[in-house]
Amino acid sequence: MAGVDGATTVLRAVRHLLDLLARDAPVERIAQVAAAAAVDGASHRDLVHIDKATELVLRVRRTLDQHHRREAELGALFDTASDLAQLRDTDAVLRSIVHRAKVLLHSDVAYLSLNDEAAGKTFMRVTDGSTSALFQQVVLGMGEGLGGLVAQTCRPYATCDYAADTRFKHTKPIDIAVSEERLVAILGVPLRLGDRVLGVLYAADRSPRRFTTDEVSLLASLANHAAIALDTARLIEESRIALVELNTANELIRAHNDAMHRAQDAHDRLSDLVLRGGDASEVASALAALLDGDVVVHDPSGAELATTAANADGPPGELVRASRSSGRAVYRDGVWVCAVLAGPDLLGSITLTGRTELADTERWLFERAGAVTAVLLLLRHSVAETEDRIRGELVSDLLTAPNRGPAGLVARGRRLGVDLRRPHTVAVAHAEGVSRRRLAASAAARTPARSLIGVHADRVVLIVPGPDSGSLAERLASELGAALDQPVTVGAAGPAAEPGPLAAAHAEAERCLRALLALGRKGHGADATGLGFVGVLLGGKADFDSYVRATLGPVLDYDARRGTQLVRSLRAYFNCGGNLSRTKDALHVHVNTVAQRLDRIGSLLGSDWVEPDRALEIQLALRLHRLRG
Repeated sequence: MAGVDGATTVLRAVRHLLDLLARDAPVERIAQVAAAAAVDGASHRDLVHIDKATELVLRVRRTLDQHHRREAELGALFDTASDLAQLRDTDAVLRSIVHRAKVLLHSDVAYLSLNDEAAGKTFMRVTDGSTSALFQQVVLGMGEGLGGLVAQTCRPYATCDYAADTRFKHTKPIDIAVSEERLVAILGVPLRLGDRVLGVLYAADRSPRRFTTDEVSLLASLANHAAIALDTARLIEESRIALVELNTANELIRAHNDAMHRAQDAHDRLSDLVLRGGDASEVASALAALLDGDVVVHDPSGAELATTAANADGPPGELVRASRSSGRAVYRDGVWVCAVLAGPDLLGSITLTGRTELADTERWLFERAGAVTAVLLLLRHSVAETEDRIRGELVSDLLTAPNRGPAGLVARGRRLGVDLRRPHTVAVAHAEGVSRRRLAASAAARTPARSLIGVHADRVVLIVPGPDSGSLAERLASELGAALDQPVTVGAAGPAAEPGPLAAAHAEAERCLRALLALGRKGHGADATGLGFVGVLLGGKADFDSYVRATLGPVLDYDARRGTQLVRSLRAYFNCGGNLSRTKDALHVHVNTVAQRLDRIGSLLGSDWVEPDRALEIQLALRLHRLRG
């Protein structure tokens, strides 16, 4: 019966152990079963069986605890993965990961820091269980403290007592923050993404603790999820930014294409004007309508070629120069200016007023209008150059060989709209320091369209319909001088018709010009009648060379033989009114030299050379000598 009773005691104890295991009783309750059996008088043999059963139940309990813990860990990881799949708020996901780390590892505090590679530091991002504001804002340098070392080496580190652990580089700010949070045991694992370390995930206790391998693995798994969350958030943000930029770019491209189409249509309209033979006025009107402003086209000198404005000023010179230098339209004080260029050559400018701002396409259109205007002006210039060349060739042939095929010369003039059989005035213009081309162009703008203008014998020659040679010469000298800002001297003759008489009139006009220059009347215009006595001489059949030789021959011969300057000294003497002091200043010689030269002149011309009548003859001879060259 004793054996039966022992078996009953053991069986009752095993049932009790299984019941406690089923009810998930604490380990202490399970350990108390054997003690209770001993109190009830169980034999040594029965107690041995009960102890073995208790050990087995505790092993089952530990296994079940491990399964429960693993199940909880897997559940937490699954929940974390689910959070990532529905990622909307990165901070919320990170906070959830840190909280799960704290719960699963049963730690007092869990926290997460992120690296800033540019700054070389790691910053606190999320904490759970922290009570210290200083700790929540701590910054670790790479390699500093436990977290800095994890961030630098990409390896997990754990310590049972951080303050006493010499493996880590302790710094005062970090140690103060850890001390204020009263942390002792710390585990840190890297947030890895490939070869990059994004930050560190921590679990920490305020009492000594040794973290197990399973706990390190669990925290590393959560850290991997945190790294994925950060990378996913980065990709989502980059995708969002890229999408916004793409939409913005699409809108810009669409708007740009629309603007370019409008600008191209406008450019085609302007180009069509030129191809249809339009002039600067039509271009100005079209551009003013397209840009909703007032437009003025100027030539290189600032003269107005076309305008849509009631009162238009000339373009600011500095703006024209700036536009020419940059090749772009420039703006200042309510005025847009675009230089009209053909390569480096300035053909003119376009001025736009009434617009303080221009969109890019409008500015492009304004600048394209400059290019179109350049083509227009080049075409006009080319046509004008061709016509001027043809007219110049006719002038040259007419004056060089008027009697060689006069009918052909008349026919060539008729094709140019000039009737050489009608009376014309012939004028010859001269201006020092002004190119013949510029002088001819300015003269063409001030004479009738049926005129012939060309260059002959280094002079600008004008053959203008009409009989009044004196008035024409005076008007041309005045207007050309004002336009060119230089004295322009004009000699004229006529009227004459047919090639031969026109050539003769040209010779007389040339003599009048030379007479004006010899008389010191630079910048004036006159015909033979306007020159008075000299003009009568020029227009007659007098033998000027014989008169000059008869009056000044001995002095001319003396200068020729000796290389002296008696003629020059004589001219200076009369020009200075017979004053020796002024004469010596004009000649830049000593007064005694002047007196010696005058004595020599007296010995050559006779003692009466200073008498009024004889002096007049000598002065006239001097003028004719100079005029005849």
